[in-house]
Amino acid sequence: MNKISIIIQREYITRVRKKSFIIMTFLTPLLMALIFVIPALVMSNEDKDFKKIAVVEDGADLFNGVISDTKDTDFEYLPDAKIDDLKNNFSELGYYGVLYISPQVITTPNAIQLISKKQPPIGLLDHISGSLEKEIEKQKLLSYNIENLDEILKSINTSIKIQTIKIDDAGEVRETSTGIAMGLAYISGFLMYMLVFMFGAQVMRGVIEEKTSRIVEVIVSSVKPVQLMLGKIIGIALVGLTQFAVWVLLTAAIVMIVKSNILPADTMEQVQQLPQSLAQADQAVAGTGNMTEVQLTEMQSLFSSALSQPWGLIIFAFLFYFITGYLLYASLFAAIGSAVDNETETQQFMLPVTVPIILGLIVAMGTMQNPESSISFWFSIIPLTSPIVMVARIPFDVPVWEIILSMTLMVATIFGCVWMAAKIYRTGILMYGKKTSYKEIWKWLTYKG
Repeated sequence: MNKISIIIQREYITRVRKKSFIIMTFLTPLLMALIFVIPALVMSNEDKDFKKIAVVEDGADLFNGVISDTKDTDFEYLPDAKIDDLKNNFSELGYYGVLYISPQVITTPNAIQLISKKQPPIGLLDHISGSLEKEIEKQKLLSYNIENLDEILKSINTSIKIQTIKIDDAGEVRETSTGIAMGLAYISGFLMYMLVFMFGAQVMRGVIEEKTSRIVEVIVSSVKPVQLMLGKIIGIALVGLTQFAVWVLLTAAIVMIVKSNILPADTMEQVQQLPQSLAQADQAVAGTGNMTEVQLTEMQSLFSSALSQPWGLIIFAFLFYFITGYLLYASLFAAIGSAVDNETETQQFMLPVTVPIILGLIVAMGTMQNPESSISFWFSIIPLTSPIVMVARIPFDVPVWEIILSMTLMVATIFGCVWMAAKIYRTGILMYGKKTSYKEIWKWLTYKG
């Protein structure tokens, strides 16, 4: 055991001192922080140019004043203008573009053209299409001669939001959110896939490097090959945990620093209020007024649902499956690394190892839609895929017995994989100049000496 601890210490110190480790440890949090900060920066530096758009109907008068002005766009209706007269000189007249509405728009949805010299933003297009759609629907309803149509439309307009409540066997009630559960499932599953594959591949490359440099011949004269393999696997696992912890802390620190020192004071508030603002804009187009109170209630409900998630179980399960999933795949990667002389020869052996990881990620993505399906269940129980699929199912309240069964099988499989990898490793690590085949590996596994 003392020899294994020495190997662990050597692996850990050697790797954390590498320039590649230091660069990626500090660069990755910066990139992750930019994912959160860039949307806020984009919003704070949004296009401030004022736009004036000419609206032309070619003799018709169906939509005069229908499209309301916004804070950065004015719509100027030109009843006597012709589209051919404005098409080539609208910019000289001070217009951003020309909106041409054909009289056939009621029966032909694409009978509207916005002619401009720049690509118009999606928000502008949505505002125009939304305004015209509502007006056309209103005109069609008016053709039925319904009295007090405006009041009727306002009174029948309804917004439905389903509140999900979960009651456990003990009768305890708590509010849940399918959206938050799906988000957690996606993040957890993808993060598990990335970390297990990345750190497992590091073990394989480390074994190949030591084998090709012949350093391993000196090392195995003092320790057993199995001790060397276990020390390398555990050492790189500690490196991975260290890097992951630094990533979390630095990402949070960078976001907080940028938020308080670089961004304008109200920018993050604008980002947080963006969904509410969009909802209010939609309601304004529909003519139903301000929805601030409703949106505030929805935000409070969403926050309450986030807090009600089983965070203790989620964190514990993620750490458990990260450690066990890494140990399982790292032992397989170590066996592959010991059986080859260079990284190009690993391709023939990588397929049986990478396919379960990829399948696990694919099933995890589908688990967000149907976490109780038989495929999701079995893939969360099978050890080769459970590290990814089970962490994606946890936010959807998986029964305790399923979690226990999955974890038990995971631990048992680790011992089997480590035993199998050790038998391959002790023979393959000292084999040179011979291309290894599956038949040769099977002989190493069945060798009783």
